[in-house]
Amino acid sequence: MEKEAFRIEHDLLGPRHVPRDAYWGIHTLRARENFALSQCKTPPQLIRAVALVKKACCIANRDLSFLDEWMADAIIAACDDVYLGKLDDQFPLDAIQGGAGTSTNMNVNEVIANRALEYVGKTKGDYDTIHPLDHVNLHQSTNDIYPTAVKIAAISELRRLSEAITNLQEVFQQKEKEFAGIVTIGRTELQNAVPMTLGGQFSSFAEAIARDRWRTFKCEERLRIVNIGGTAVGTGLTAPRSYIFLVIERLRELTGLGLSRGENLLDQTANADVFVEVAGCVNAHAANLQKICTDLRLLHFLKEISLPAVQAGSSIMPGKVNPVILEAAIGAAIKTKAEMLIVTETASCGSFQINEFMPLLAFSLLATLDLLTATNAVMSKHVQQIVAHNETCSLHVNNNPTLITAFLPHIGYEQAERLVKQYTMETIEGSDFRQFLEEQLGKDLVDRVLSPANLMSLGYRTKLGDNQS
Repeated sequence: MEKEAFRIEHDLLGPRHVPRDAYWGIHTLRARENFALSQCKTPPQLIRAVALVKKACCIANRDLSFLDEWMADAIIAACDDVYLGKLDDQFPLDAIQGGAGTSTNMNVNEVIANRALEYVGKTKGDYDTIHPLDHVNLHQSTNDIYPTAVKIAAISELRRLSEAITNLQEVFQQKEKEFAGIVTIGRTELQNAVPMTLGGQFSSFAEAIARDRWRTFKCEERLRIVNIGGTAVGTGLTAPRSYIFLVIERLRELTGLGLSRGENLLDQTANADVFVEVAGCVNAHAANLQKICTDLRLLHFLKEISLPAVQAGSSIMPGKVNPVILEAAIGAAIKTKAEMLIVTETASCGSFQINEFMPLLAFSLLATLDLLTATNAVMSKHVQQIVAHNETCSLHVNNNPTLITAFLPHIGYEQAERLVKQYTMETIEGSDFRQFLEEQLGKDLVDRVLSPANLMSLGYRTKLGDNQS
């Protein structure tokens, strides 16, 4: 071993050689060895959120004279470097780790300390000058820093997701207007039902996504209550009261998120049910996405709409094009529902005053919010290019005997039944039922009953042609 390439650091378990150029230290080294479990790294948005919390803590400690000005300035500068992603390669830890996030907290502490040491002209590892625990982690615990950072990161991701959902909602609303005049057949139990408009079909998509937009917006309110200042179990032990009251103000100023310290920090430290509430809202959005994509695939299969072709669909069948974007979105929805189950389970698995599985909760939640944001963006672009086929829709409507249902208020059930029976006995299957109705009831009545405006009005009009709705 070339000792010139390493520095020696010590912890409770003894000394270890740490790469001299690494900003991380011995605690990160041990965690890296202990948790070589997956290919998934701690989410970068979580690392940035932790750095933001550390900065607020440092400012509060400086303002209260617990840290010297020169030291605080160096730590703040280092926090900014982490927040801006300048040191992303210094956070190598697996997202799946034990210890409730202590390893990630220590990783950030060490990187900030060693970067701060450079700012004051010292070498990495000179912890007598700036220490990862005594200074960077002053008046803090993983148990208040980490959950607070998870909530800040989640709020940021939810805002991105909400914007992406808004865009998708707007695209569906555009299609609703574009297809408002196209009459098609509604379907229940995968069977033809009664006529409606294709625009009406897309309006149901838009409304479902609009509810998702509202849900993601409301989620933020729950996440704004944090346990910063509670330290280990929520009592604030080892932190001065002046710091506890000030640090939340500094964090609110830095984030601009309207954060507030929980009234009962024991509760906020011990319980993670708020993340389950968020998971429920995210799960609802995944369910809507999956259902909408299934409907769009079927409409495409029926040739009532055409999805944009984005790639060749088969390695053996020339000319085949598959609805791969919708399939990918369905896959993302399925994965989302699985990950939100993980959030629920991890929140349930906490014990007493800690949630040991917070790292897995954080990874599942943050990675999923990022996935859904990307999925909504791809869906918006795809839906915008959907083309409707009026002739195919008309064919499916006009050849469908259930069309008679729209005439029940005007001719009654028995006459409608007789007409359907006459049609099935006298005509060839698949022939134009609308034309048959025009012959039997008159073209004027058929046109008015089957007009888009009449079909989509709430209930039927007493007199066709009047203006009441």
